[in-house]
Parts: sequence; structure tokens; C-alpha cells
Amino acid sequence: MNVTVVDGDLLDQDVDVIVNAWNRNIIPWWLLLPQGVSGAIKKRAGKDPFREVGKHGAIPLGGAVLTSAGKLPFKGIIHVAGINMLWTASERSIRDSVRNAIQLAQQKGFQSIAFPLIGAGSGGFNQEQAKSLMLDELRKFDVPISVRLVVFQKAKS
Repeated sequence: MNVTVVDGDLLDQDVDVIVNAWNRNIIPWWLLLPQGVSGAIKKRAGKDPFREVGKHGAIPLGGAVLTSAGKLPFKGIIHVAGINMLWTASERSIRDSVRNAIQLAQQKGFQSIAFPLIGAGSGGFNQEQAKSLMLDELRKFDVPISVRLVVFQKAKS
């Protein structure tokens, strides 16, 4: 597995599939005000991926589900339940989210995937710690998938 850490915008990556750091999917998506990665996805992809993820019902903490990419140019979006019911991330939720997203990407035949720092936004997890945990979890895989870990940085104008 080839893993690269890049600064930039998750939605501007040239990959097959992106990961959305989501929640347990217990509260209907339309009652939430998506922030961070989810907010950016909703703004550019439209509502279809969120309607689809809502149909999956509750997602176990650290679980992963695949939807279409809406208006985005990707083959899909993998939504991971990176935060618990109290809107916080943990080492377990981050590691499980990474593992389940990679396994789902492999099952679906995707060759490249981009992750945000899971849990480092609304989940309140320290950004450097989240990155370290994710890289550690990714090292455990030997699969033919190219991985980008994207540290969000606004485009300079």
C-alpha cells in the first residue's frame, strides 16, 4: 500500500473514492447541519449521497458504508462513523473507521482513496494524534490501494 500525506482539500484529490468522516447515522441527516468535510461534500456533491447514507440506518461506531458521489467526480463516497453519540472521536473509532474504509474500498475494487483526518474536526481529537493513529492503522495493510491522507488546507487565492 502506498500512503501519502498531503496538505489540501479532500474534494480536490485525484482518487477513485473519498472518505467522509460521518456520525453513527442515528439522527436523520436532514436534521443536522453538516460541518467540515461533510459540509463541503454536501455543498459540492448535493444531497443525494446523504439521502443514500440515511437509508443505511444506524452505523456501528467505526463502521463504513458506500454511497454515490453525487455531483463530485469520484466513483463513490465511503462514510465512516468516526464519532460517537456525544460527537467525540476515540482511538478506537478512528482505527476502526480506517480499517473498515480500506476493507470496503478493497471489496469494491477501488484503486485509490483519500481520507480526511478522522475525528480531528467535530470529533475534537487532536489533529497530530489522529494523523499518527491513522498512519499506524494503514501500515497494517498490504493491499494494492493508493492512499492519500489529506490534511485540510484552504486554497490560497
